[in-house]
Amino acid sequence: MTNLTNDQIRQLNMYSTYITPAKHPLFSYEQLQHINTLPVVKSITGIENNVVAASYLMRRFGMFISTQFVMLTTYDELWMGLKSELQFGAITEYGNRSISMYIGTSHYRDVTDQPRDALVRYILHEQIQPMIVEMRKHSNVSPLTLWENVFGFLLWHFYVMLENPATMDQAKIVMNLLKSDELWEGIAPKSLFKEYLNGRDPSQLINTKVRKTCCFSKDVPGLQACGFCPLM
Repeated sequence: MTNLTNDQIRQLNMYSTYITPAKHPLFSYEQLQHINTLPVVKSITGIENNVVAASYLMRRFGMFISTQFVMLTTYDELWMGLKSELQFGAITEYGNRSISMYIGTSHYRDVTDQPRDALVRYILHEQIQPMIVEMRKHSNVSPLTLWENVFGFLLWHFYVMLENPATMDQAKIVMNLLKSDELWEGIAPKSLFKEYLNGRDPSQLINTKVRKTCCFSKDVPGLQACGFCPLM
């Protein structure tokens, strides 16, 4: 167990992840794997169909996942709690009814001495992929859409970390691992993140229409199309 700094807590909060208990708990990540949570998502947000609801929830989860790579690269720490210890809760953000993630700090681990390839594989296979499987059980949303919902946040974080001399070297290591086909075995034949980058660096993709699919943000009440939308 590690003690998070105020800066780490601030970074989590910026990406709708909180270390306090949810005031309005909805379901845990574990429960999500046993029940269809999309009716709850639609009720909270006003979204009308399952595809948009699944994409929306994946974008929210993608915010938490993106902080995992920040914590790993910047602080040598990673949240490795049980799925029952990651709670989704209702919250109002910027005037909109939203869904955020709530986690305990006791499950952040110091991973300084652990191999980075194993940790990246853990995030991909144990944290992201199960979520994608569940979203596709209850909707016809494209798996590429769901992965791109995570990649959009990662693109920004890697851009920032690669520009910072203090994090540049570790960011290169982690990003290259994400581009490794080997770590994606069991999920896809090739690294989907490598295909997303398409041979370019994050600095070359910021403010471009990098996505191949629409995330349906434009169809969520109170939101607009994202800046990467290929349809706009």
